[in-house]
Amino acid sequence: MSDLLNLLTDIDGVSVGHATDLSLGSGVTAIVFDEPAVASGSVLGGAPGGRDTALLDPSMVVDAVDAFVLSGGSAFGLDAAGGVQAGLREMGRGFQVGPVRIPIVPQAILMDLLNGGDKDWGLHSPYRDMGYEAVRAAHKGAFDLGTVGAGTGATTATFKGGLGSASAVSSSGHRIAAIVAVNAVGTATIGEGPHFWAAPFEQDGEFGGLGMPDQMDHSLRLKGVKTTATTIGAVVTDASLTKAEAHRLSIAAHDGLARAVLPAHLPLDGDTIFAASTGKHERNDMASLMELCHLAGIVMARAIARGVYEATALPVRGALMAWRDRYAAGR
Repeated sequence: MSDLLNLLTDIDGVSVGHATDLSLGSGVTAIVFDEPAVASGSVLGGAPGGRDTALLDPSMVVDAVDAFVLSGGSAFGLDAAGGVQAGLREMGRGFQVGPVRIPIVPQAILMDLLNGGDKDWGLHSPYRDMGYEAVRAAHKGAFDLGTVGAGTGATTATFKGGLGSASAVSSSGHRIAAIVAVNAVGTATIGEGPHFWAAPFEQDGEFGGLGMPDQMDHSLRLKGVKTTATTIGAVVTDASLTKAEAHRLSIAAHDGLARAVLPAHLPLDGDTIFAASTGKHERNDMASLMELCHLAGIVMARAIARGVYEATALPVRGALMAWRDRYAAGR
């Protein structure tokens, strides 16, 4: 469709906002729904960090959320959800409990404390304020990718990581899109070259159009064995889903993570993917759900490659090289 931006905001009723601090080497991304969205999620990494993720289990009572938060900062970054809640509360958003409204804001964090940024922030971390900044900046339409928001301090085993997004339309006309902060223990690129593991799914040269290399290198490449990482993200569709179906969609999106990062879901990864439905368009058949699960993996794989492709190195001493630093001439 001609109005697609290849971004999460291709889903009607979804806004995205970033807070970025390059000197800190970290940031926050808020994904805000115009109306509460049916949501779930799944964690397949061995070292996750999150807030209010338990309520996303299909057996739990709360079935809708006001926003998702993706943040750097490791456990310190969990403060970001409080800032997003504060912003949503100002807007009159939240689950009604008597006279009180409580914004429902699940969050996932990634480890970016060792990337060279200045983490000497004093008594309190800056993440609550950054969360507030991100939700106040949330808007529809185009938003930046790469070294922004939750992708600001992200890294991989070979190149700078970043924030990516991609979208697709099903044969039934339902839209689905992914957003992801790529901070993997493994790598999104093949061997020592410029090619991406997600290349078979690329559309319109969105991450360089290089295809696959002549020879495949499956050698193990890891960021390290003494630090945690994490790829965190979300898939959102405008098709109506139950909470259990959203949970299944999040699992399918993990398949895309495993296609785009090698290896994935490691003991020191915290790989977490949320899923949500805005319910703008009806869907009640199994065939359309299976196609959405298929597309969830594809848009997640594409978004991961875009996150690395669009990233730029942090302006700090010893910063990890970005894909663009080495291969910009081939873009």
